[in-house]
Amino acid sequence: MTTDAYLADCGARLAFDLLSNTWNAVLIWVLRSGPQRPGELRERIGGISPKVLTETLRRLEFNGLVARNAYAEAPPRVEYELTALGRTLLGPIDAFGAWAFEYGDEVMAAQERNEHAGASHEPSRTSRSSHPSFSSSGAE
Repeated sequence: MTTDAYLADCGARLAFDLLSNTWNAVLIWVLRSGPQRPGELRERIGGISPKVLTETLRRLEFNGLVARNAYAEAPPRVEYELTALGRTLLGPIDAFGAWAFEYGDEVMAAQERNEHAGASHEPSRTSRSSHPSFSSSGAE
């Protein structure tokens, strides 16, 4: 085992992989307020299809970050909530959100400069105004 934290066999890459999917972080952040049903999640998040929501919830459940609670009622009811492990990601997600709020305009300006210079190697990213605020003090 190496001491370099970013090589293939390290936990840091696992964490970056978990946070690299936009919907993973968004769902974890939205679930911080407690258990929610899929319809409530779609309503709060906006812009996520039922299929992508289901795939993301399953991925988070597989990784031990979200728990699925099914209730034997008529009609059947399912809720999702963060596990203790999932809650440990709230701090890092908040930190990424704060960074994006602070520096997002600079990143987008660099992207625009490079697009206009013909040096763009990456597709243009969505404006941060279309992403939910990750600020702890922001409204939900």
